[in-house]
Amino acid sequence: MSQNVLNRDLRARHIMMIALAGSIGTGLFVASGATIASAGPGGAVLAYALMGVVVYFLMTSLGEMSALMPTTGTFCDYSGRFVDPAFGFAMGYNYFYDWASAIPVELTAASILMQYWFPHVPIGIWAVVFLVLMAGLNFFHVRVYGETEYWFSFIKVSAVIIFIIVGTLMIFGLLGHAGPVGFKNWTVGDAPFHGGVLGMLGAFLVVGFAFQGTELVGVAAGEVKDPKTSVPRAIRNTFRRIIIFYILAISVIAFLVPYTNPNLINASTSNIALSPFTMVFSQAGLKFAGSVVNLIIITAVLSACNASMYISSRTLWFMSKQGQAPKGLSKVSRQGVPVRALLITVLFGMLSLLTWFWHEGVIFTWLINISALSGFVAWVGIAVSHYRFRKAYLLQGYKLADLPFKAKFYPLGPVLAAVLCVAVIIGQVFTFQWSWLNFFANYIGLIAFVGVWVGYKVIKKTKLTDLSKAQIFEPETPVVVSDTDALTHSKPARTIGTAGGKIVGMAV
Repeated sequence: MSQNVLNRDLRARHIMMIALAGSIGTGLFVASGATIASAGPGGAVLAYALMGVVVYFLMTSLGEMSALMPTTGTFCDYSGRFVDPAFGFAMGYNYFYDWASAIPVELTAASILMQYWFPHVPIGIWAVVFLVLMAGLNFFHVRVYGETEYWFSFIKVSAVIIFIIVGTLMIFGLLGHAGPVGFKNWTVGDAPFHGGVLGMLGAFLVVGFAFQGTELVGVAAGEVKDPKTSVPRAIRNTFRRIIIFYILAISVIAFLVPYTNPNLINASTSNIALSPFTMVFSQAGLKFAGSVVNLIIITAVLSACNASMYISSRTLWFMSKQGQAPKGLSKVSRQGVPVRALLITVLFGMLSLLTWFWHEGVIFTWLINISALSGFVAWVGIAVSHYRFRKAYLLQGYKLADLPFKAKFYPLGPVLAAVLCVAVIIGQVFTFQWSWLNFFANYIGLIAFVGVWVGYKVIKKTKLTDLSKAQIFEPETPVVVSDTDALTHSKPARTIGTAGGKIVGMAV
């Protein structure tokens, strides 16, 4: 270990693909089956559409802040600046927990998919193999990570596009042997809205998990060159592509896979679960399509795991730099990788080994609920931070025209996003069979968040941030004008943000 600064070697194409890698993975390729099983075809499509609106508001909120103030801690830092230091402290640990707990979700999903070829090999063995592989990739230089995610994402995006084309041809009877499908799967049982309101609430949580990862654009801003232009461009492109991929893909699945299919993964799954993508390609009658698609999906899921390790380790590194986590976690390797923080995140991946003791469907659903609920808490943090940031920005005399990226629909956007996220968090209590064990299993992340927030506030005696004094830019520092004037002249440096612990800015 030789330094505690992250390398600033990611390009715009890297951070756009990092966001795609984090959000197009298990949630779409595997958990979409759970959404169909929970809410039926109509409920699933509606859940993805409504959540897409929430994601739009959150992406633009984060974009406005991160383009102006790029920091590897993103809204964990913004929450402390514009809401309350205790809120920011708790949000940082929640976000670390959110993505660290996503690691075993991805590992479990990839291991479940391996049963397609090896039904008699324990899932835990594959979980160990994949955990070692993903940890190894994250120990390389950040540019290696960026390139790896770029090509991982290229593969998964290509797979989704091909899936949409093939599925559409099947719906109209132009491919496969079943003829036009029509709306027959929308009339099975109590479709299209299976499970009613409770089914929709359960679907919202899974869909939220699927979309979580779009905020990785803001997290990677601290390691990207020229964030003022790269971040807004990446956010716009990422949002458009994710919405198109998700809405079209889930629509194809809704038409071709009935919610009663026993191979859709759910909390009671004890048989071999399959990805809806694999099911569709197999139905198309394409030779070896099932195996090829299953391999691509495993690659995509591991890509999301790779992204989860990246963001959780960077969040922990940032908190250490801020004095909110053990100092040793801020140390990075010669390649600019926060190795110690990464090792902590790897330990969370071992939760995937629980599949050795319980049915994989039970463990998968439980892990998704844990990670998704923490993700919704993080989204509330983004919305609240942006709401107060804009007020502070204007209160201190800055002009909206000077923002590198301006969020539309303020204040409606962040307010609506926060309200909907809170509603989903509260509503989950009605989606599972009541018992104290189920309650704590689903809400342990929220309980921990509130406990850390209140505990820090009581111990440190923090107060709600005074918006007239909120720190938008870094403190002014003297800049030497010339050798002869060095002792008598200085100019204030208006910093535009921080990057990897270094202040970046320009004299004004």
